Amino acid sequence: MFEVTDMQKIGVGLTGFGLLFLFLGVILLFDKGLLAIGNILFICGLGCVIGLERTFRFFFQKHKIKASVAFLGGIIVVLCGFPLIGMIIESYGFFLLFSGFFPVAINFLRRVPIIGSILNFPVIDNMVTKLIGDSERTRV
Repeated sequence: MFEVTDMQKIGVGLTGFGLLFLFLGVILLFDKGLLAIGNILFICGLGCVIGLERTFRFFFQKHKIKASVAFLGGIIVVLCGFPLIGMIIESYGFFLLFSGFFPVAINFLRRVPIIGSILNFPVIDNMVTKLIGDSERTRV
């Protein structure tokens, strides 16, 4: 097993609260205050979980510059007071940044008892398979 430090536990909490505030901000018709707090908590939590140096390396890799600019630019647009436009830009950047993790997450969720059976319904299975792409390419 691996050791989880107190900083990583705090980071998971910050990331969770960030996602909660982002969700509430979207549900409450793109409330810019909740979205701004959610974005800040999410970034701070990510930095605490994987460390500041690894966070900077993740966001500023050469092949992820376009995605990082879209994600961080969307956060800046939300903070400037244009939540709908900012969330669209930020969602695009988020999808580009974290699309490499989707196949791993989906394959993990397929093994979870209740969620896995839902993901194996024919219509949902076809959509999820298209989302994650070629499964042979993502296997390790």
